[in-house]
Amino acid sequence: MLQKVLGPLFRFMPFLFGIGFLGPVIAESLVALHQPAPFGVPALYLGLAVGGGWGAFANWSGRWI
Repeated sequence: MLQKVLGPLFRFMPFLFGIGFLGPVIAESLVALHQPAPFGVPALYLGLAVGGGWGAFANWSGRWI
């Protein structure tokens, strides 16, 4: 029963990791280093875009690099 519920969730784990962990880490790194995000977007939006994109690539290709 639990495998049926968690199975699809684990299939998208790289994407969720990219959004849930890498995105905020990238955003906070930009803030800590006093680096403005390009085009005036908030740092969190940029972090979520980069982290989500990286996680989606990892999910699609099966590897992070």
